[in-house]
Amino acid sequence: MAASTPPPDSTSATAHRPRPGSLAAVGTTAAPSWLSERLEDGEHPDAVRAFRLAREQFIAGERVDMGRLATRLGIDRTSLFRWVGNRDALLSEVLWSLAVPTLQQAEDAAAGRAGADRVAAVLTSFASDLIRAPYFRAFLRREPARALRLLTTNESEIHRRYVATVRVLVLAELGEHPFGRSIDAGDLAFVLVRVSESFTYADLISGDTPSAARARAAFDVVLRPEPAAPPADAPPPAATDATPPQEPA
Repeated sequence: MAASTPPPDSTSATAHRPRPGSLAAVGTTAAPSWLSERLEDGEHPDAVRAFRLAREQFIAGERVDMGRLATRLGIDRTSLFRWVGNRDALLSEVLWSLAVPTLQQAEDAAAGRAGADRVAAVLTSFASDLIRAPYFRAFLRREPARALRLLTTNESEIHRRYVATVRVLVLAELGEHPFGRSIDAGDLAFVLVRVSESFTYADLISGDTPSAARARAAFDVVLRPEPAAPPADAPPPAATDATPPQEPA
């Protein structure tokens, strides 16, 4: 989950920390993990060091291998697992750390928009960056089953963080019950995230081509539940030859 071009400080100690008050700040608060808490509490510099190196490797398009990572850190695998947990835990935090600047960029790009249009714009920008990020797509091609498990399952911190983030966006723009319907902000957020995943990971899910444009079209359908009024210059409906029923005499 990453911008197509990493920010200049993408390997710094604080690169993964979201801007206070931004949408990207929602994720780890809503769905913290054992490792995310270790990375934030300031008391585990070894975990931060391992995380930073894994992040550098991922951005470089390399496979994050726990054995090679331990060797580069000058420790054994047992120590590395004590520092950061297993490989899935480490990859999840690396992926989310790259989602943070991507979400912030999407939020900034939608400045000046409001309502359903802002929701769709943020989600489309985020999906577009994921589709265009070469190191992220390399990970998807290299480990498709693991990628889908870490990114899209209900047990995944990444999926739960993204749903929580979109819920905050929906609440801010559309309220607790969007469009006055019975669906609440949380359920609509879940639907929107599933739409986003379907088009972002279309190559893994269905063999189709990922498409931010198709995702945007789907977001517009979901976020505009009432049929649009016909254009002012639209031709009137064609007349029919049917004769209306006559009232009995």
